[in-house]
Amino acid sequence: MLSVNPTMLPRLDELEDDLVARRRHALAQGWKGEVEGIELTLTFLRSKRAQVHRSQQLPPVNLGITSAPHSRLTTE
Repeated sequence: MLSVNPTMLPRLDELEDDLVARRRHALAQGWKGEVEGIELTLTFLRSKRAQVHRSQQLPPVNLGITSAPHSRLTTE
């Protein structure tokens, strides 16, 4: 599964704008298969954006891992 870095959200916005323009052009040309493909891509893009927004709302999770004191290496 591809995880999107939150810093890439502006790029997702640019991609969405481009896809919307391409869909508009494909609709005007009557390219039904192209329209379907673009709509599917838009669905995935929007899903990824929502996933990033959801992950930013979650608090950190405590895994319960304790830190062990470092043992000193002895040379004998």
